[in-house]
Amino acid sequence: MSTVKIGRAIIGERNPVYIVAEIGINHNGSLDIARQLIDLALAAGCNAVKFQKRTVDVVYTEEELSRARENPFGATNGDLKRGLEFGLEQFQEIDRYCREKGIDWFASCWDEASVDFIDQFDVPCYKIASASLTDDALLKHTRNKGKPIILATGMSTMEQVFHAVEVLGRQDLVILHSCSTYPAYYDELNLRVIPVLAHQFGIPVGYSGHETGIPSSVAAVALGASVIERHITLDRSMWGSDQSASLGPSGLEHLVRDIRLVELSMGDGAKRLLPREVPVMEKLRRVDSRERYY
Repeated sequence: MSTVKIGRAIIGERNPVYIVAEIGINHNGSLDIARQLIDLALAAGCNAVKFQKRTVDVVYTEEELSRARENPFGATNGDLKRGLEFGLEQFQEIDRYCREKGIDWFASCWDEASVDFIDQFDVPCYKIASASLTDDALLKHTRNKGKPIILATGMSTMEQVFHAVEVLGRQDLVILHSCSTYPAYYDELNLRVIPVLAHQFGIPVGYSGHETGIPSSVAAVALGASVIERHITLDRSMWGSDQSASLGPSGLEHLVRDIRLVELSMGDGAKRLLPREVPVMEKLRRVDSRERYY
């Protein structure tokens, strides 16, 4: 299986899992909350934080933007979308803050102009959201930036995943298995897809989770996930559509801890007698004269 280098990390094979804290729109339009979420990811031991970037008038139709929707920014869906969208000054501060703190950051870009916008910050990779998996023009435009790509595969068939991989090519590509329900039910997660994707494509495969707990994300690591991405929040009761499908400070801390413990526990697959087992064996086992210790 191939590996992919993102920032200082090597993803794939038996390298440490690359843990991404998805901030997304959980900053609620506040740069101060964004900084607090970056700090949360750092404190928990995450490798990266991820944001989202959209050109609102391109991604959404005029009809969708004019739809009535009461929110903190106004009375329409357009007011909400524009209120949650960070611009140049905010992303300049995010870039400065993450570089100062020593944590990777990147974004899922929903249109070509957003890819160009994020490109000015020399991010280590790009994320293609599940909703964009069938957008060939966006896939090609993102690939032309020459950076590694993380491709989410929620709400997609295997045939659509094969097509997206064909468009992108397998070089410097990571695939994330995902279920695009918010929050996802455990019986929807289908984690056994992870080794299937790894076998089919021979590239690093990860998991982007939208469930409320952490056991399934930890189990994904045991099944071979090289990347784990989870939404994070300061408080799951905060206003916002993604908050309930996110991990709070305690949940994120426990997730990172448990992933690292599972990594440590996996070993190398070679069965052997451990030195610390020898005194236990000598105490408890009836020794056959033919037994040999190695």
